[in-house]
Amino acid sequence: MLVLTTMRTNFAACAAMLVLIGTPAAVAQSAHDRLAAAKAIDCRFTVESVATWKNGAPQAEVKPSTLTMKFESINTDEGSARVVGMFGPSDIVVRLSDNTLHLIQSFREGPLYATTVFPRQTNGGRFQAVHTRHEWTDVSLPGYTSRPEQYYGECELKK
Repeated sequence: MLVLTTMRTNFAACAAMLVLIGTPAAVAQSAHDRLAAAKAIDCRFTVESVATWKNGAPQAEVKPSTLTMKFESINTDEGSARVVGMFGPSDIVVRLSDNTLHLIQSFREGPLYATTVFPRQTNGGRFQAVHTRHEWTDVSLPGYTSRPEQYYGECELKK
């Protein structure tokens, strides 16, 4: 009888702890649900890597960044959204997976931009994110993407 009572007490204590802290699956599901419910996202990227090829060998330079991006009218069911850029808003494709939210912009001229928001929180309830630009031009102009770039930062989800 003592063993049964101890087992019940331990089970009750474990169940209470799971309710208080949540299971890993419940925490992950909560982040997934937040990604799925986002109607707008504000991102800031504080580190960037710019790649180029010198004498046929790839090289990358890592430096600070101040890139910000805004996404609005996000509809994960339809797979659509709008990105607000320096040349005005643009329609983009959205893909929600089990573990990420992808926001994809493909230009007629050739470049491809992709932003991925991960279900991993940073300080202040924001989520880890990466933004990638696949672009190449022969002439490099300050302030414009002319080489492949990747940015690292965080995004705030809004309903």
